[in-house]
Amino acid sequence: MSDERTYTITELAREFDITARAIRFYEDEGLLTPARAGRARVYTKADRTRLKLTLRGKRLGLSLAEIRELIDMYGGVHDSVPQLQRFLAVLAARRAALEQQRLDIEAVMLEIDMLEQQCHALLGKNVEGAEAAREELEKHINSTSDA
Repeated sequence: MSDERTYTITELAREFDITARAIRFYEDEGLLTPARAGRARVYTKADRTRLKLTLRGKRLGLSLAEIRELIDMYGGVHDSVPQLQRFLAVLAARRAALEQQRLDIEAVMLEIDMLEQQCHALLGKNVEGAEAAREELEKHINSTSDA
């Protein structure tokens, strides 16, 4: 090895606030390829960058396969057009999935609101209010199932 800065698994785990086990998992998944000095793993600056990109990809909700594909495209080439285009496509797909999740969460929250209204009405012996809440919920469920 050259005079290039290297890192131990403990140093990287501490720096990125993850466990050594997580780093070994990323190694098993082919995302990191440290050298060995006896039984110890020796990580280069490139390994550190790959770990940083892996963690960023996980934070964005990308799969390990997507992360691996993007990192493998990186290969030391900065601002390569194919990599950036693929990354934009992955980001667009992730944005669409998150938007759908947001819409799904909003729909569920509305249903919870209606169920709470119905329960409160029933607890208050407000049969008319409970019936109105039930009808509103049924209307909502039917309108979303038609969509």
